[in-house]
Amino acid sequence: MNGLGRVRSWLYVPAHRADLVAKAMAGPADAVVLDLEDAVPVAAKDAARDAAVAVLGMPRTKPLWVRMNAGSAADVAALAVARPDGVRVPKAADPGAVAALAQELDLPLHLLVESALGVENAFRLAVADRRVAGVSLGEADLAADLHVRDPAALGWARQRVVVANRAAGLPSPIAPVWTDLADPAGLAADTATARDHGFFGRSVIHPSQIEPVNRAFTPSAADLDAARALLASIDGASVDARGRFVDPAVVAGARWLLELEPEETR
Repeated sequence: MNGLGRVRSWLYVPAHRADLVAKAMAGPADAVVLDLEDAVPVAAKDAARDAAVAVLGMPRTKPLWVRMNAGSAADVAALAVARPDGVRVPKAADPGAVAALAQELDLPLHLLVESALGVENAFRLAVADRRVAGVSLGEADLAADLHVRDPAALGWARQRVVVANRAAGLPSPIAPVWTDLADPAGLAADTATARDHGFFGRSVIHPSQIEPVNRAFTPSAADLDAARALLASIDGASVDARGRFVDPAVVAGARWLLELEPEETR
């Protein structure tokens, strides 16, 4: 599954906050994203970049990505040498610019679509270069660009990136950040909806969001048992042991579910 793997939770951490970075790397998030962009004040950009480079030189126990600043030549130069596991690229909209960046960095790129033009170009972005690992939405900026006030209005854009990723042969896209830290029930409900609508994994901005996100993207024991029973019962036939018709799509879905089983429970 190229550079994204089976990561359920991606924790953003301001790169200039060394104390938070250390906690994040030791915590329960499946992957950490050192943020050079939104979470870093303008005056701290250089310090954040230097801190990210220092962290990237240390041993890693989990995937460590970096969200760069859009169009930052200084970020590109530093990351090309520091070699994170991948780079998140904000405000992606131009496939040609993505291809040029991929050539310069030679790293997996996770593109964040945050404009109407980016949504329109979602598939072209997904196939812009072999190093594009996935395309996701940055919903806060996208909503502002579209003059949208009802989050439900972005449902069509979510499905657009799901189709674009899968049409390009990429993994299911990562669900966007849930910004309301005071609404954990909303996070849980929205994450379950995103999962059922074709997303896998979610970006989070606080450690308290990790557990519900990990739970949503971890198949339950009942679901895994049902998938195993289905695959065991068909034995090449088109009807399972309960007399239900089973087509190749159902079989593929069961196999995909089993691929998501955590290694420690296998």
